[in-house]
Parts: sequence; structure tokens; C-alpha cells
Amino acid sequence: MPRLEKGLVQVYTGNGKGKTSAAFGLALRAIGRGLKVYIIQFIKGGFDYGELYVIERLPNLELKAFGRGKFITQKPPGKEDIELAEEAFQLTRKVVESGEYDIVILDEIGVALDLKLISLEKVLELIRNKPKHVELILTGRYTPNEIIEAADLVTEMKEVKHPFNKGYQARKGIEY
Repeated sequence: MPRLEKGLVQVYTGNGKGKTSAAFGLALRAIGRGLKVYIIQFIKGGFDYGELYVIERLPNLELKAFGRGKFITQKPPGKEDIELAEEAFQLTRKVVESGEYDIVILDEIGVALDLKLISLEKVLELIRNKPKHVELILTGRYTPNEIIEAADLVTEMKEVKHPFNKGYQARKGIEY
């Protein structure tokens, strides 16, 4: 089985569309090359996303989503949201430290950090101590500067124009 010689840290952030899509595109490319990928979705559990319908058909790809299926609007977040994020982070730590997966994607971790669902220091420690061959991908708006500084690659998605601003609703198969 192939292994990455050196796993890097990548961040997809910003207010534009495409952060999760970029990470999933990378996952598809990686499994096409025989690499093992694990995706952990912070706060997206319970939502009906199209990618969930294809994951089980793809080899070398695991996905676990956490969350209540509702947008978190309460500040500070409720106990259940914090517990689910902590559960997601415990799985993250286990998956990364095992070294079994070549690529680990932490989808929407930027938002989880912004909402203070998980500690910034825990994520920085994970980045510092990850196995050498593990590529770590972090997505989400509001990614803290400390994570951006620790990353090897950072892409900021910038919204220039969006159909939502003209009243278009999210479309099945396109936005979710």
C-alpha cells in the first residue's frame, strides 16, 4: 500500500463556496491512487448531504459525521453541541494517531473552533504531533490565524457573487 513520504497540513477556509468540495476532491484523487482517507465532519451530522450517498461505494474511504442536524445559533453553544464536538475530536485524535490513514479530513473544524466547541490548543497539538506520513486537511470558515500559520498550504475561498443573494435556494445535488 502506498504511503506519503511527508504528510502536510492543508487548510481550506474563507466565506466562499467550495471548501468541503475541495477536500472531497482531494479525497477522491487520493483513493484513486490507493491511499486511505478518513473524513470527520464537525457539526454536519444529521444533515442530508449528497456526498453521504456515495461514500459507502468508494474503497479506502471512511466518513463519520457529528452534530444534531441543526445550525448552531446559541452562543455560547449548548452542552449537546460541545459534547458532540468533543466526541468528534476524540475520534480525530484516535484516527490521526493510529497512522492507519494517509489523509484525514476535518470538515468544518474552522467553524467548530470559532464557536469554541473545541480548544484551539488541542488542534494545534494534533498538528504538531501527527505521524509524519499523515496529510491533515482542515476546512471551514473562520479558521484561526494560529492554524493558518501552522499549515503548509492555505486556500481562502472568497465569495465574489452567490445566487443566494438573488433569492435562489440551495439545490439538491449542487449545494447539498
